[in-house]
Amino acid sequence: MTEPRLTFKEMCAKFEVTPRTLRYYEYIELLQPERDGRARYYGPRESARMKLILRGRKFGFQLEDIRQWLLIYENEGTAAQMSAWVDLADGQLRELAEQRAQLDEAMQELRDLREEVAGEINKT
Repeated sequence: MTEPRLTFKEMCAKFEVTPRTLRYYEYIELLQPERDGRARYYGPRESARMKLILRGRKFGFQLEDIRQWLLIYENEGTAAQMSAWVDLADGQLRELAEQRAQLDEAMQELRDLREEVAGEINKT
């Protein structure tokens, strides 16, 4: 029995991405659909890769990092990919913690300034 394949339009709908996004992921070699003339078909491998890509984007990873990570599986296997994932995740967690600290600082400065201005309004 053959595996189910999705058309370009079905792939966009399933993952809620624009056609432009899907074409870009193909252009940068994150996805490699089967081609039949101009038609593109996406099998289970491409669907699984798309899930990983979208999850990586959700966590803030750069597309090039995701591409390199996916290549590790193809070239070196699961163990190497999992090890690389742990390293990537550690780096991203540090980055997100730094962003959180910067955001917390900006929010506190905004609160302080807001209170100062509100106090000036109340004096008049």
